[in-house]
Order: sequence, then C-alpha cells, then structure tokens
Amino acid sequence: MVERDPRREAQFPGIEKRTGKPMAHWFQFMESQTGRKYEEQMETLRDEHGFTRAQANALIMYMKGSTSSRRVETPSDYVNALPDPQRSTAQFILDTIGSAFPQLELVIAWNQPMFREGKRYYFGLSAAKNHLLVAPFNADVLDTFEPQLSGLKRNKKTVQVPNDWEVDTALLTEMVSRQLPQ
Repeated sequence: MVERDPRREAQFPGIEKRTGKPMAHWFQFMESQTGRKYEEQMETLRDEHGFTRAQANALIMYMKGSTSSRRVETPSDYVNALPDPQRSTAQFILDTIGSAFPQLELVIAWNQPMFREGKRYYFGLSAAKNHLLVAPFNADVLDTFEPQLSGLKRNKKTVQVPNDWEVDTALLTEMVSRQLPQ
C-alpha cells in the first residue's frame, strides 16, 4: 500500500497548480498573516484564494516550522514519548494485541499506533493527559462488551481507560477477535 507523503512540501505543487502562483508568493503572503489565528488564516486561504483544506493547513503549519504532518515515525516513538504509568500501560496493551494477533501489522496512522491487516484497521490506541483511549474500530464490538466495560467511560467508538489500568487482556483480545474474518 502506498502511503501519502507526510511532508508539508508535498502539497506545494498542488498549491502552485491550483492558484497559478509560485510558493515564493505564498510565503511572502503568509508573512503578512503573522499574528492572525489559525482559523482566520485557514478561512482566508480557502475562501479568498481557493486553497483546499489540506493545502491551507500545510502552508500554515509549514510557516510555523512544522515540516511534516507526522508527529512520530514508529509506534515505539509514540509509546516512548509517554510518561509513566501511561507508557507501561500502553506498551502492555500493544504487546497483548501484537502477541495474540501476529498477522496484524502495528503502524502509525492518524499519528497513533494502530493494528491493521491490509487496509482494514482493527484496533487503535491514543493517549490523553488523564487517560488512554482504546479503539476497536467497531462500535458494535463495544455494544457486545458493554457489561465488561462497566466502570470505564465509553464514548461512541472508544473506551477511556485509566493511565494505570490493570489491563484486561482477555477483553482486548476478544474485542479484536470478534472483528477478524473467520
């Protein structure tokens, strides 16, 4: 599977083609936008200059010094950047799924660790300040396991678990197993 180029500069040829102006023009234009809020800059580029959302975001973020949409390169980078106890809990969750389902590939997607097979995603993990989110990528799976989720906060497609959660390995593996083709 070919992955999209995460570099902000990858949007530049499309910007030049869409607007008919070189990037030097847009860099100079963005200098005049210094001090304006992100939302205002987005609105100006999209509504007044015909940028797509992705193009406007790429230019704004590039001008702020962000050269890539990718925050981390590998799942290990993601986990290692977390403070303990989040780090150890997240690593244990990923190790549990990885060991139980070796056919799934652990990748970074949407700047978070995700397990996939081909183009289909089966499980993801993300970290917030006060909790971790586990995402089985199927709301029906969460409905099925509602009784086992008591005491945890369930969102539409994710479950919040405490940073120091005593990982329920059986629950996690069953959530993934229910989604896999038989």
